[in-house]
Parts: sequence; C-alpha cells; structure tokens
Amino acid sequence: MAPLQVYSAALLFTPETSLVRKQYLKRIPWILMEPKVIQKWSPLIQTFEGHSNWVQAIVFSPDGKLVASASSDETVRLWDPATGGSCGVLEGHSGFVTAVVFSPDGKLVVSASGDKTVRLWDSATGESCGVLEGHSGRVHAVVFSPDGKLVASASDDKTVRLWHTATGGSCRVLEGHSDGVNAVVFSPDGKLVASASTDNTVRICDTITKGSCRVLEGHSSYLHAVVFSPDGNLVASASADTTLRLWDTATGESCRLLEGHSSYVNAVVFSPDGKLVASASDDKTVRLWDTATGGSCRVLEGHSDRANAVMFSPDGKLVASGGDKTVRLWDPVTGGSCGVLKGHSGWVSAVVFSPDGKLVASASGDNTVRLWDPATAESCGVLEGHSDGVSVVVFSPDGKQVASASGDNTLRLWNPATGGLSGVLEGHSTWVRAVVFSPDGKLVTSVSGDKTVRLWDSATGRSCRDLKGHSHWVSALAFSPDGMLVASASDDTTVRLWDTATGESCRVLEGHSGWVSAVVFSPDGKLVASASNDQTVRLWDPATGGSCGVLEGHSSDVNAVVFSPDRKLVASASADQTVRIWDVTQKTAIGEIHTGGHIEDLAFSDVTELDTGRGMLTLTSHPYRSNTTWDVLPPSLHATDGWVIWDRKKVLFLPWDYRPSSSAVKDNILVMGHQSGHVSFMCFDPAALALHFSLSPTQHSPVVRGKNWC
Repeated sequence: MAPLQVYSAALLFTPETSLVRKQYLKRIPWILMEPKVIQKWSPLIQTFEGHSNWVQAIVFSPDGKLVASASSDETVRLWDPATGGSCGVLEGHSGFVTAVVFSPDGKLVVSASGDKTVRLWDSATGESCGVLEGHSGRVHAVVFSPDGKLVASASDDKTVRLWHTATGGSCRVLEGHSDGVNAVVFSPDGKLVASASTDNTVRICDTITKGSCRVLEGHSSYLHAVVFSPDGNLVASASADTTLRLWDTATGESCRLLEGHSSYVNAVVFSPDGKLVASASDDKTVRLWDTATGGSCRVLEGHSDRANAVMFSPDGKLVASGGDKTVRLWDPVTGGSCGVLKGHSGWVSAVVFSPDGKLVASASGDNTVRLWDPATAESCGVLEGHSDGVSVVVFSPDGKQVASASGDNTLRLWNPATGGLSGVLEGHSTWVRAVVFSPDGKLVTSVSGDKTVRLWDSATGRSCRDLKGHSHWVSALAFSPDGMLVASASDDTTVRLWDTATGESCRVLEGHSGWVSAVVFSPDGKLVASASNDQTVRLWDPATGGSCGVLEGHSSDVNAVVFSPDRKLVASASADQTVRIWDVTQKTAIGEIHTGGHIEDLAFSDVTELDTGRGMLTLTSHPYRSNTTWDVLPPSLHATDGWVIWDRKKVLFLPWDYRPSSSAVKDNILVMGHQSGHVSFMCFDPAALALHFSLSPTQHSPVVRGKNWC
C-alpha cells in the first residue's frame, strides 16, 4: 500500500472524537466532503483479510503469538496478531474446513473438514504431518487432549473418535448420540470428553473406562458447541434455540440459562480465568457473559454477517471472532457503544441518483427506502411500508416519483418531495426483480420470478396489463422510445415484444442459445438489441421480429448493451471484462476496452461519450475506426476491491466496514451503501487529486458540470 493512501484513510475513518482526526483531517485537500464515521473508538483492534469464503473457526496458539483460522475456502491460515500479517496458508483439504486447534505445546495444528478427514500440520513450516481417516461423514470439530497425546474428532456419522497424535491411528470410537455430533472437547484433566449433538443433548464420557456416559438435556434445538470451564467444574453449551446453558459437570444439572441472542448461537468459550463466557451468533454479534450470575456484560457488534467462531487470547486480554470472511480482534474490557451512524439497519442493496442529481435513494434489506441529500449527506426521509427487503429502487424520468420493489411481491410508488406513499402495486406472486418507468412516466412495468410482466398506471397504481408468455424468469425490460412497446428478456432464451395498449404479445424474438440478460431499443425504435450468456449480442427488427445480425466476439456472458444516440454504434459489456463497440451497419467490432472489472450498465451521454459506470469513454479520438483496442478502461471515480479509484489509480484505502455493497457516482460524488446499513457520501476535488497523484484533470478526470456538487 502507498503511504499517502493509507495515511489518508487512517485520518478519514478515525472516530469523530479523535483529536488526531480533528487536527489533521483538513490536510487531505482532495476530499471536499468526508463520510460520516463512528463517534468513539470501537473495541475492534484488527481485521485480518485473506480468506475467500466464510471463516468457520479461529484459535490462538498457546503463547498467543499466532492465530489460526479455518475457512469454507478449504484452507487454514496462520496470522500474526501483533501485525495482522499472514504467516502461512495450510492447503490440502478438499472440503470446507470446519475446525482448527493448536496442540498444547503449539508445535502442531489439527484441522477438521467436510471431506471427512482430520489433518495434522507443523505450525512452524505449514507442512502436513498426517491425514486421519475413518469417519464416514463430515467432521465438524476436533481437539487435542491437555497432554497433546490424543486428538478427538466429532462427525456427522454420530460418533466421536479418539486418535493417537504420534501415529495417527484410531484408538476408540464413542457412540451413543442419535444424530450428528457437532462439537467435542476434553476436560482440563483429560479424563472426560464432552460432545454436543443435533439430537439436542450433551454427552460426557470417560476417556479411560468404557462406562456409561452422562447425558445433559434441556435445550429445545440442536447444539453447535460445548466447552469445559478452566477448572473443569462447569460445561457451557450453545444451541440453535438462541440460548447458552451452564451445567455442573459433577451432577449434570443446569446451573444458568444465558439469554440475549436473537438467533442461533454458533460458538462458546470461557475466558482463561473462567469468569467470563463469550458466545458468537447468527445475529452478527459476540456477547460476553458473567459466569457467576449469567448476566450479559458486553455486546460486540461489527460483523456484517453471522459470527461463527469466538476465542479468548491466552492472557484473556483479547477476544477474536470470525464469520463474514474476516477475523476480528476485540478488547473485552472496553466493549461499549461506539456511536451510531443513522441509516439503514440492514444490507444496502441499491443506491441511485435522481435525474437532476439532487437526491439519492437507497434500498435495503431492512424493508425501507431512504432518501438523502448528496450535498449534505443528510437523510431526507424514510419510505416505510414494505414487509420484506427492498432490492430495487428507481426514479421516474421527471424525478417526481420513486418506485421500489421488494421480496414482499409488491411495488410501491412514493412522492420523494413529501415521502408519502402514492400506491401499492399488488399482483405478482413472487419477488419483483426489475422496475422501469415508461419514457413519459405514465406507466410502470415490472418483472417477477413468477415469469410475468405487469404494466401499471403510475398515477393511480392500478394494474393495466398482465403480460404472460415467458416460460422462465424475466430478467430485463425496456420501453420503446414512443412507449408503445415493451421488450422483455427472459431466461427462457427469448425476447418478447408487447403492445402496451392491448397487452398482446406482438413478437417472439428467438435465436439466443442461453438466457437473455439485457434488452434495449434503438433511439428511433427501429432496432432492438439483446445480450445473452451465449456470449453474443443480437439485433432484431421489432416490426417483423426478424434477426438483423449477430455480434460475436465476447468470450463470456454479455451483461449489458446500448445504442449510441445516432444508432450507428452498439456498445456491449461482458463478464470477460471487456466493453466492445460495434458498427451497426457492418455488424463488426470497431473497438475493445479492457475494463479490469465487471461492468453491468452502459449509457451513451452523446454520440462520442460512453458512460460505463467505471469511466467515461471518449470515442472522438477513434471515430468508427476498426480494430481499436484500449489497454484499460479510461478513468473515473468508483470503489472496488477495498479502494476508491480515480484516473486508474488507488487514491484511498477503504477499511472493511466502509467497503460498499452497492454504489453510485454523480460527477465527483461517490455514494456507497454498506452491509451494515450505513450510506456514505464522499466528494473529491479533481484539481487537488491531479496535484497529489500526478493525474491530468483536463485529459482524464471527470469534470463537474454546471455547479460544484460538493
């Protein structure tokens, strides 16, 4: 990472009350509007990034100098908790890695996997020391005995197996559970093994004798985890019934019921002194509990999805948790409130600017749409009414209406000036996937997983037409310029043209061999272009339904297609990370742009400029010249892969919590929606960026037209 970008990020995303931030923030002259951040320091200390899938388990080495994490990406990673750096990747499993633990002397690591095996590793070299085979189902948990001479593993095959560490041989099979075993642990003296099962019970067995096992019953749903207290006198269990229970090891009686989580509890652990219990849950939180009273002491919030694992450091001064592809370190003493950023309480799925750029609308999994003033980054209103997550939001052409689509199978029309509800459009029998206003704004059309297209009167909210004919999901819609036709693109490999006045199907455009992902009319309405995962773009005559040509050249799915205003060019974007420019008359590619990323939307602003969402491509320097290739996409403002990009250069590092789940750009304003529900606004100064990053504002950088939007 470059020092300037990291230094700027450190200042920008430091809490508002930080004295360093207050004193030095204005020394970032190229940021005209900074995002709102938390008010106080979080108990979060570090975030480790590297896994490409869920983190299922984490553990500290006995000396606290290493952290091991197990992931669904089939790897185990070793980390230095002091620096956050990666110390190695342990590869070999062929399925999800579900558990990982260090040996008592820290020299070995053992991991369990969905591939039905247990693996031993050398923690110093990362080399495999052995594969323990014998289970007939996925292995959920693994643990060393206190003396390191035994390994215990728990499996879907309803058994716990004990293995000799030195030889890798199986020495005992513990049977008795009536369903899969999810967790296993040794008592501190190594004489007992406790196992937790999907049969809702904990079983405690003697590792030396083959006598009967004690069965702990009380949970009302399956158990995810079990652990002994450091003195061995207590057992803690975590369950899908959203509770934890503390049990007396000697008697098997339930001592405490720990309630507070709002979803499944996935993991539980005692602090080294036994005074605290930490739990991780599907409700995205880690909770700390007082062992003596059963009361909740702290709620550690920050994960963007379920928390799967939790662990104390050997000295009890740190708590590590994992879940959303990250490992997070917390200070258990200071885990209080970190301040509140007002916004959504769920994942932000879409953000969009109004036609005049004066409003931003954001859609969220919290069932709401929020309106924002991009000039001040303040919320202008909350549009409430949906009973499920909102996935689509769009402004009418005049900006006087907002339409939202939800998993509750409805569309809602809103007045953005007042925040009032204009209408509830009901009729679809499953989730609504896309919404489009007609060119004059008088009609709204929607598509759903129910394979239908519906036309609605935007003034009254009444259903005008129910367009049926597709045999699979409809994924895209487009009105003709005069609003007399609607084109629908479907996973059934066809495009259908519909008469908006009668609702009749006029044409079925057949020819693609894969699902059709995008469709658009030419500006004069005399051509239709469709894009498909068969790697082609097809041109059609809407009057006859006949094919006018096939544009071939992409090497992967084509996601977007658009005509130039003069209809002489077609631009297409593909998953092969290219945008191609085609001559409509010749049906040949005249240019190819390597985007370096995924492009989903294309729009010509005039005959010479193509907006890709990641940059404005100026075509005047290569007018209608064939075989033109640009090495990279021309510059723009956007956020990707943990960075804000301007003029193809990384200008600002984004910490994990500030990385977008959706984003929108208007000139030099970047709006980002986050998994946490927050919406961030940032405004950049092109001239200052050019000065600090050696860019050319006149040649490359987007220019604010008309006014300074910041």
